[in-house]
Amino acid sequence: MKHAAARNVIERCFGLLKMRWGILRSPSFYPIRIHNRIIIACCLLHNFIRREMSFDPIEMDLGEYVETNIAVDEDFISTIDPTDVWGNFRMELANQMFNEWQASRQNDD
Repeated sequence: MKHAAARNVIERCFGLLKMRWGILRSPSFYPIRIHNRIIIACCLLHNFIRREMSFDPIEMDLGEYVETNIAVDEDFISTIDPTDVWGNFRMELANQMFNEWQASRQNDD
């Protein structure tokens, strides 16, 4: 049941971001690096708006939509166990790039 609650929260977050930022509503044809930056920028601006505005009409609209259209589970996630998956991926990628760089330097000599 916790997975269902987490999914509801995540879907609500993405729904709110899509309501606020039109660029997230349609498929993106930008390179993945730019697309990642767009998503991060939208999240940062969203957090800034939440911090600075006492009343957010878009969030209120989404709340009404969720209450009428989605059954929200009462369970919630209190902790998230960290994993090393992304850290390992990043380290492997960095090592691979370094090895390729070293190989290209040796070929130049």
